[in-house]
Amino acid sequence: MERTDRVTTQIPRVTVRDVKLATWICFFAWTFAVYDFVLFGNLLPKLAAELGWTSAKATGINTWVTVGTALVAFGIGPIVDKVGRRKGIIVAVAGAAVASGMTALAGWVAGVVGGLGIVLLILVRSMAGLGYAEQAINATYLNEMFAQTHVDPAKARRRGLIYSLVQSGWPVGSVLAAASIYVLFPIGGWTLCFIVAVFPALFIAFAGRYLKESPQFAARHLAEQLLAEGRTEEAHALATEVGVDLTDRSLPLASAFKGESLRSTVVIGSAFLLSWLGVLAFAILGTSLLTAANGKGLAFNSALGILAISNATAFAGYVFHGWLGDRIGRRNTIAIGWMLSGASFSGMLLAPNGNFGVIIALYSAGLFFLIGPYAALLFFNGESFPVHTRATGGSIINAAGQIGAILGGVFITLALNRNWTWIHATFVWGVLPIFASGLIILGARNVNPHKVRLD
Repeated sequence: MERTDRVTTQIPRVTVRDVKLATWICFFAWTFAVYDFVLFGNLLPKLAAELGWTSAKATGINTWVTVGTALVAFGIGPIVDKVGRRKGIIVAVAGAAVASGMTALAGWVAGVVGGLGIVLLILVRSMAGLGYAEQAINATYLNEMFAQTHVDPAKARRRGLIYSLVQSGWPVGSVLAAASIYVLFPIGGWTLCFIVAVFPALFIAFAGRYLKESPQFAARHLAEQLLAEGRTEEAHALATEVGVDLTDRSLPLASAFKGESLRSTVVIGSAFLLSWLGVLAFAILGTSLLTAANGKGLAFNSALGILAISNATAFAGYVFHGWLGDRIGRRNTIAIGWMLSGASFSGMLLAPNGNFGVIIALYSAGLFFLIGPYAALLFFNGESFPVHTRATGGSIINAAGQIGAILGGVFITLALNRNWTWIHATFVWGVLPIFASGLIILGARNVNPHKVRLD
């Protein structure tokens, strides 16, 4: 039978070994994507000093880069739903590599020609949004790959924990970026740091050639090809055989805002956006809050202490919330985590200044419960969308985080300019959005973590 032959040859057979290989490649892909992604922020003060930018100008450039990152992260999802998860991973990692190499060139051009060079730098760093998008592609791909081998309840209940270890590439990549700056900057300045970042990403892009395509995507893609050829009966027979729904044949971007996907896109996207106001306030601007005279007034001689706390907390938080999501459900885990985060940061802001131990303990707890739930949330995205819109829905939600970061920066800046203290600004534009995100996520459809979704 021709249809049977096409199914056999075009829908990959996935083994446990294939999934293990995919898990490792996705971990390193995310690690080195983060490595490039955070490198720019870490080196921005050095870049600004060399090119003569004021702090305001550097912050403005970074804001435009964040806007570009959001647009790129948003746009990659429909492409991945069109060309496949495997190619999406390769494109994202290769894009991060190109962005690293081009940043060195664009920074030099900005120093020579000024305005046009800055525009080029913003465009190049916007391309790094492909690296940021890697986490959404990873979640989509691994969700579908785990569905092939983690079918029985005993294995299904470990999927979130395994994914949380992949997501821990964020703190690992952040530490690698800080270490590379420490080693390379004295040798060749910020330019060398970006040039070196190209090579590990290129290696992972090459390794991505050994990934197998997700069987769910391959089956849906083949069924759509059969429909396009007018072989309707074969297409629907194949869809029934592999459990793929062909009811919705709209473009993935349109499908993400209707039917089953609408609720997930709006609810999870809104919660993700609001939580990122908290990330901006306490993770990205945490050093400023803790050291400001009208903040917590701590005397830090170096931000490395805060960096170490942040990344250690993030790693532990990812693993814990990945494990908990496998047991009580990912939606509930996310909600509980973010509410506890809001409570921890509230206590930290109210704690008497000068009490270093209490402030750092509550700050660490806040980060643990703020950052950790993202491991559960990204995997929850994959469980909340059908295969047709899975990558697109995930990319929209992922991009919403960058919009939240932009809004958080704008609101906190406005508040400080109106003579609010750091305490008041971060409570209103950090703590309250975190609490709200924990409540809003409860509006998402609950998913049994022990059941595997194949459609």
